[in-house]
Amino acid sequence: MKHIFNKGIDLTKPTFLMLHGTGGNELDLLPLAGMIDDEASVLSVRGNVLENGMPRFFRRLAEGVFDEEDLIFRTKELNEFLDEAAVKYEFDRDNIIAIGYSNGANIAASLLFHYENALKGAILHHPMVPRRGMALPNLAGKHVFIAAGTNDPICPPTESEELQSLLEKANAKVDLHWEHRGHQLTREEVEAASQWYRSL
Repeated sequence: MKHIFNKGIDLTKPTFLMLHGTGGNELDLLPLAGMIDDEASVLSVRGNVLENGMPRFFRRLAEGVFDEEDLIFRTKELNEFLDEAAVKYEFDRDNIIAIGYSNGANIAASLLFHYENALKGAILHHPMVPRRGMALPNLAGKHVFIAAGTNDPICPPTESEELQSLLEKANAKVDLHWEHRGHQLTREEVEAASQWYRSL
């Protein structure tokens, strides 16, 4: 997978896995990593799927309708890439926090849904429920921050609340932060994520 790895100053800190939104790339979210912890290592990945020339992490059938088969395949592909990257760049595979926006947040949530040990935690900006009707692994000890917009036309508030509920039922500790905005990524929610991260 096309990516950037920046080795951090403090290798005891988590490695941030940066996952962009539709049409973004591996450069998009690098400033976020710096705002949250400028001493952490950063692995920023570009999605392997193109939709009308725009990079994404998995295919969709329509707005808000995921191609479930492709989602499962791409989630497995990303999880295996993390295994390989941890060896190549010598970071702790068990200490990865995903930071994703929109489509990137959805694939990060999918990692949590499918693989017990894929992530230590996640910061999910405007995520949706990746899959319904599946048994989640035991996510005890995992910390998740969800940033959502009360007026988000793409990801309605009920979606964020349902995702919180599903993760909590799997024993994850979830903080849900609301902005009175739409689907855009705001500085305020990044600052809230930074405060949450520092409280871990």
